[in-house]
Amino acid sequence: MNGGRWRLLALPPLGADLIHQVFDPLGAEVVVPAERSRSALHAALADAELVVGDFTGELSLDAAAVAAAPRLTFVQMPQVGVDSLDLDALTAAGVAVANTAGANARSVAEWALAAALNLSRQLSWADRRMREGGWPQLETAARGADELANRRVGVLGMGAIGTEVMRLFEALGCRVAYWSRRRRDTGVRLELDDLLAVSDVLVVCLPRTPETIGLLDSRRLALLPDGAFLINVARGGIAPDDAVLAALDGGRLAGAALDVFEDEPLPAGHPLRAHENVLLSPHAAGATRQSQLNILTAVVDNIRAAVEGRPVAHVVNGLDPLIRHR
Repeated sequence: MNGGRWRLLALPPLGADLIHQVFDPLGAEVVVPAERSRSALHAALADAELVVGDFTGELSLDAAAVAAAPRLTFVQMPQVGVDSLDLDALTAAGVAVANTAGANARSVAEWALAAALNLSRQLSWADRRMREGGWPQLETAARGADELANRRVGVLGMGAIGTEVMRLFEALGCRVAYWSRRRRDTGVRLELDDLLAVSDVLVVCLPRTPETIGLLDSRRLALLPDGAFLINVARGGIAPDDAVLAALDGGRLAGAALDVFEDEPLPAGHPLRAHENVLLSPHAAGATRQSQLNILTAVVDNIRAAVEGRPVAHVVNGLDPLIRHR
């Protein structure tokens, strides 16, 4: 098909009325799957040219889904992460993929700072004891409650989120260094193992890629100073859950704040749920009203650009940002 009206397939788990309200004004023919199943996804992909991806990952675009979409030319993810996509298959098929880089950077960075303060001051632990009827005034201090200022903070990953994490922790008086594959124009960069060895607080902001899965294994977590805190706002599997549990039980970690897990939702009986030194969050670090509005605006702006023949923003797989009919 050359030219004509674009066909947009919307995969987020939102009501059809809301999806049409958001995307119909852009001028594309908007479609949602008949049901949330793989067969319905593949059927809907047969004629799809533009796709807004599913942020839950349930309707992921794997190699089989890409093969079922001969007219597909652009995928817009309503989030930063693209690990639910087979990027290699999409790139080989000539499909540009964009994310919403930076849209939730402030929200996630604030969560990381709040989590560090929570762990440092034993807030959640003291709250639980109070709700049980106790008055753990002395015990809270004895558990190691401390100020966050002057702590050494290591940031893994210096994209938009990591950069904002560094700024917020530095504003509180922390000494911050980072590791990323590329050196940035700001801050102190250390090699990964060197950074771990001096990080009282380690904040993980890396994307999930084949290179980062399992990066923080038991060997690397053992490099942290005794009593360090781990804060993971990245993706599950970068610091495997079993390795984190072992570091907690062995005393290397004094606490962990986890927004992401290898299996999501976290299974009901998972030992992390019962661990006193863990702050748990349901992958909600970026879920603020401001960030959701930012994400929606970025998605709508990019779909509008594609429909109107203008380059889209934040293409992550190196293809032409000017989207064309097949």
